[in-house]
Amino acid sequence: MSLNGKVAIVTGASRGIGRQAAIQLAQSGAKVVINYSSSLGRAKEAVRAIEQFGGEAAEIQADVSKASEIEALFSETLERFGRVDILVNNAGIMENHAIADVTEEIFDRHFATNVKGTYFACQQAMKHMSKGGTIVNFSTSVSGAMLPTYSVYAATKGAVEQLTRQLAKEFGPKDITINCIAPGQVSTELFLEGKSPELVESFRRMNSFGRLGEPEDIANALELLVSDKARWITGQTIRVNGGFN
Repeated sequence: MSLNGKVAIVTGASRGIGRQAAIQLAQSGAKVVINYSSSLGRAKEAVRAIEQFGGEAAEIQADVSKASEIEALFSETLERFGRVDILVNNAGIMENHAIADVTEEIFDRHFATNVKGTYFACQQAMKHMSKGGTIVNFSTSVSGAMLPTYSVYAATKGAVEQLTRQLAKEFGPKDITINCIAPGQVSTELFLEGKSPELVESFRRMNSFGRLGEPEDIANALELLVSDKARWITGQTIRVNGGFN
């Protein structure tokens, strides 16, 4: 599944699933843009990790909650690498709040990053992505589990799944696929933050294998979706969750 000659933008790629996805895309031959919002040090570390095995990468700052910064992200990518073939909309935020505690600011912040960021990155892809490109958005398997305190986060990801379906036929004439990965519980800083060992253990028991997913589990599925072997898959949400329900 060679990606030689292709250029990938991975948003929120300084850590977690995004970082692992960027590394594996580079290992398959793609030139990779490590997008970050504020973690410059981590972004540079991800670039160095790719360069150590002979890959090519660059860190580019952009807050995806702002459409103007997404536009600048694509412009700088095109200036550096000349094309965009792969877009991975991984950047996102997740906070757990009971509905009584959700403020307008919390609600708006989640939708600005998780939904608005994904939407306007897709808009830039429509304008600038090479024919035969591919987009992978990120949802969550939590959206089907009715877990308390996840209402705002799950709502944003439901929106991402719907826009993925709606955009498939708009991208089709350009031979661009667009799909969504919905991970289960993955052992990342974002997921583990603020959770007790007991709560984490309960999540382990919710899937078929009795463990948390690892970033590699998600990046492996992403590699398939951006490869030529998945050209007949579009508008779909793939639940990569170890049988979680």
